[in-house]
Order: sequence, then C-alpha cells, then structure tokens
Amino acid sequence: MHPLPFLLSTFALSAAATKINSTYEYVVVGSGPGGGPLAANLARAGHSVLLLEAGDDQGSNPNISQILNFNKAGNDPTTRWDFFVKHSDDPEREKKFEHYVYRRANGEFYVGMSPPKGASALGIYYPRAGTLGGCAMHNAGVSVNAADTDWNYIAEITGDETWGTEEMRRHLLSIENAVYAVNDTTHGHSGYLTLTQARVSVGNGSDGGALVQIVADAVGQGEVEVEALLKRDMNAQDKGRDLRTGIFGQIRHADAEGRRVGPNSFIKATLVDGRKFPLTVSLNSLVTRVLFEKEANDTSPRAVGVEYLEGESLYSADPRSSKNATGVVKQVTASREVIISGGVFNSPQILKLSGIGPASELLKWNISVVVDLPGVGTRMSDNYETSIIGLAQRDLHNVSGTHAVMLKSAAAIAANRTRDLYLFCGSFSFEGYWPGFPTEFGKSEYECAIVHMNPHSQDGTVTLRSSDPRDMPEINFRFYEEGEDEDLKAILDGVKWARSVLAKAPAGIAPFRELHPCKSTEVNCTDAEQKEWIKLNTYSHHATSTCQIGGDDDRLAVLDSKFRVRGVKGLRVVDASAFPRVPGAFPVLPTFMLSEKAFRDILADA
Repeated sequence: MHPLPFLLSTFALSAAATKINSTYEYVVVGSGPGGGPLAANLARAGHSVLLLEAGDDQGSNPNISQILNFNKAGNDPTTRWDFFVKHSDDPEREKKFEHYVYRRANGEFYVGMSPPKGASALGIYYPRAGTLGGCAMHNAGVSVNAADTDWNYIAEITGDETWGTEEMRRHLLSIENAVYAVNDTTHGHSGYLTLTQARVSVGNGSDGGALVQIVADAVGQGEVEVEALLKRDMNAQDKGRDLRTGIFGQIRHADAEGRRVGPNSFIKATLVDGRKFPLTVSLNSLVTRVLFEKEANDTSPRAVGVEYLEGESLYSADPRSSKNATGVVKQVTASREVIISGGVFNSPQILKLSGIGPASELLKWNISVVVDLPGVGTRMSDNYETSIIGLAQRDLHNVSGTHAVMLKSAAAIAANRTRDLYLFCGSFSFEGYWPGFPTEFGKSEYECAIVHMNPHSQDGTVTLRSSDPRDMPEINFRFYEEGEDEDLKAILDGVKWARSVLAKAPAGIAPFRELHPCKSTEVNCTDAEQKEWIKLNTYSHHATSTCQIGGDDDRLAVLDSKFRVRGVKGLRVVDASAFPRVPGAFPVLPTFMLSEKAFRDILADA
C-alpha cells in the first residue's frame, strides 16, 4: 500500500547534493504522471532506480503547489516550457487564430492578429511543464477516469485483456486516496494520489446557486438538491457511468487545502527512506539519447543506458535557456531497463535521436538507424476545446468554484454512444493558452469551457527540427483533417446548450453580452459563422498517442501491450504518448493509472 504523500513544502531536492552512480537496475527519463510514480514504485519494490528530470524542483513554489493557481503555474518561467505548434498545414489559417504568437524585434511576445513590423511568427502556444512532477504541476488537476470503451479498445486491438476496464479499475483503486468518497468501498483510500472535489458556492440567494439550479433544470435534475448534484461522482463504479449526463463534482488531484498531490509528493515521500527505497533523482538532466548494445548472435539491440546533459535550462523551450549553454555530457547504465517518460512531444524526440523512428527522417539528420519504426511521432491526437463566455448585466456574487456538466451531442445521442462533451462552468475566464493568459473581463464574466472528446482526426505529427537534443521538434496537430463537419456540429451543440442555459438566468444577470463565439447580446450569428470561429480558434492541452500501443498487425504501432518498444530489448515508453487515442476528457488520471499498470507489467518481467 502507498503511504499518504508528503506535503510539497516539506522536502526540497538539490541536484548538487545528489550523487549519481554509474549503474542502476532501471533508468527512468521524465518525472511526470507516467515516469514519476513508476520510478517511485520500482524503488519501493526494492529496485535501484535513477530518475532523470530536465527541470528543477518547484514543489515549494506557491504558484505551482496550489492547484487553484494553475493560471500562474502556466505562466511561471521557473517551470514552463514554451512550445509553439501548428493546427494545420495552411499558414493563412494558422494566423487567423486570435491568440497567435509572434516574437517582437526586442525579444518580447506579441499575441494577436496584427503583429508589429519586424515581428516573427512563432505559432500557437502550447505550454508544458519542465519540472519535478511534469505537467501534473501546472494543470487544473481535473481527474476523471476514461470511458470503459477507451480501456476496452486497447484490450481489443492488442488482444491483452489486462487492459480491460475491470483490470484498469483495480489500478485506480490502488493509487487513489478518494477523500471525497469516505467509506465508499468502491474507491481506494490508501494510495498516493489524494483526490478531492472542488467546492462551489451555492448558498441561499447566491448567484452561483441560482446558475447551478438553472443548469440542473436544463438537464432534468431540477428536483435534486444542488449540493447533492455537485457531489455526484464522475468516477463512480457504475456500468452506466459513461452514458449518464448532467451535473457532477469536479475531482482534482489535490488535498483538502488545495495543495497539489501527485508525482512530486510521491517521489519525495519515497526519497525520505533512501536505505529502504533505493531511488535517486537527478534534476537539470536533459537526456540526449538511449545507448544500445548488440551481441553478435542477437538480432535485436538492447538498451543499456542513456546519455544526458547536466545543466540548468538547457532545453530551448525553457524561457531561461541560452544558445550558449552546453551542459556537461554524462552517461549512466541500466542493468535491467530504460524507461522513457518524457511526454507526448519529448518521448518521440528522444526515440528518434536514439535511432528509433522513420528511417527517412533519421537519415535526413544523419542519425544512425537502430530500428525503422515509422509510427514514432505520428498519429498524434488531442481533444478539441472551445468556450462560450459572456458578461452579465452586473457583477456576479458568490460564484466561486467550477462544476462539471457531462452531455451528449446530437450525433452521440443518435448513435447511442457514450457522452462526448465535458463542460466546466463558472465565473472565470479561460480561452486557451498564450503567453500571459488569460484575459480577465471583470466580476461579471461567466463561462462554460467545452471539451469535445474523441474527435475524428488523429493526424498530428512530432518531427525533428534538427539532431540537436536541445531543439524543440516541429509539432503539427492537423486538426479537422477528418470528420470536420460532425466534430464542429458536436461542439456547436455544446455551445448552444450553454447559451440556452445562460439565457434563463434571472433578470438583472441576463441577458449576457456574449464575447464568443457570437459577439453580441442578441445572438444573431449563423451556425456557419460559429463553426468557422470554433474551427479557427479551437485549442487543446491534452495531446496523446505519438508512441502508440498497438497490435502486431499495426505497422505504425510503436509499443506492444506491455509498453515495450518494438524491435529492441530493455526499452519501454510509459506516458500519455502510449495511448492509442485520448482517454476521456482529461488524460492525467488515466496516465496515473497507466503508470501503475506499467509498474505491474515490469515487475512481472523482472
């Protein structure tokens, strides 16, 4: 059983104080929701583990440690990695994104559609977190399990029944400490991952209570007490869970005081007893490639270690990086396995720099081909996100916190599919990501952010920009390459539903002056105009699938069902890049579960 996690502020790591040996049983690259818990679990099982993290430790930084500070976390230069991506192959379409980012001649960012003279185009902002704990240290912490169909899909394509929903539920119970569900035996209560429900203001006469009640009426839950609806468990063990719609409480990986709980806290709790749990953490360590050996009679090379650069802010996505910084080259060996957990952008980059990927791309950069794996860095997927935001006729009072609304689009209803729209509503402003986000519109703002799950297109790519491991790769999501009309209709269903709810707010609050997709009090824009705005301004933050698990008959499958990289030995990838498609609305909890499964699979092979 996992002990309760240490508080983030009680333990600090120092890269200088960490002694690095030359050999460990396991070397894990990346400390996010995939690699961080995996490294801690392997050490708790008695194996010597080196965990390499390119960033430093900001666990005591209140911008990072407090879950409600996620806007500050996303903008904090001590943790953020600034990626700039494309949504399509059309440069003109790209620059119609309202928060497109340019670099001014003086080095500062410009965000918008009328760049000043001399500004150079960067792209669409996609921040990641380079710090101990990875992106679990800058997200909003929303922790919802994937639909049963997402887990069963992996079992189906691989023939591995251990990916089935019942088996994956066991991993959830193993890791969770569901303090919001006291005495509920269908949940776990002794894991490292504390889960709480967000608080929402619904007191008598409050605007928050009135607005939630309107939502309840709209989804047919008007006779249920609002407080009860806000405690509905989106992760309930319920065979009909994925078909149920309406209001749910938002679950977060944070404690009752709002402090983040996850990889950072679990790693530190493991390091407390170094004699019992042989875990070593090396910060400011940017992995450049995996090292391989091949015996004379062996057809498959074996991963035997990694090479890395030691130094601060070496990766070019770090806003503090310098082109002159080179770092100190070091190597470390793994007697059992190397595990890559660098995330959806960096795991395929590391594999390619190591000679694993599409041969034509590797040869372009004079990288020796170890294995020609054409699927590395392909089929990237992400959910589509948008929002409807408006300003009330007056300031809103007592409207703190956000609540979730699960819905089905018309297409999902017609096909009897699982719910495909996740909305979170409240008095906040969130319109996507750009340097310095968000734009605050005052105390009258109210928004429903909309996540469209399982869109059709899965054509994104991560390709090398150069053979320099400090360079960011080229990232193109290619949104709406497939299924554009159905996906835009589904998203517009969510927008229209939220608009109809806001229109029923009490007089004095309504009518809202909508900021987008329609920019008026009287909604007079057409469906076509709204779809065009949504398409051009779709944003995302939950990429997956660049190193996919797949069956033996899938030529683009990078991993087998046990996370093993095809064509080599002693190498696995354990992070969100392994998912064949995005698991639900927010992949962080499924990635924690995936990490737990990988731990069990690795132990079985040890």
